[in-house]
Order: sequence, then C-alpha cells, then structure tokens
Amino acid sequence: MMDYETLRHFADSWGLVYMVAIFLAVIVFIFRPGAKAEARDAALIPFRDPTGEDRKP
Repeated sequence: MMDYETLRHFADSWGLVYMVAIFLAVIVFIFRPGAKAEARDAALIPFRDPTGEDRKP
C-alpha cells in the first residue's frame, strides 16, 4: 500500500504535468477554428424566441 510520502511525491511530479496538459487543452479548445461562431450562438440563446423566430438584440 502506498504511504503519504509516495502519494505526495507522485502528485508533486505528475500533478503539475496533468494541470498543464488540461490548461493547454482548454486553450486549444477555445481558440480552435469555428469556436467564434459557436460562442456567438451560445451568447444569443437568451434572445431566442421560443416559437423559433429569432430576434436581434
């Protein structure tokens, strides 16, 4: 069974690598091609008419 020191050493060494990988994945996801159109579409959700006819803000 792993003790506290072993788990702490693992978290200190690979935890940082994991966090950097997650950060880079989020950055790539945000700045990928086509993200602007999806973000604009999501931003306009509150202004949509439930009947299907969209109105401009």
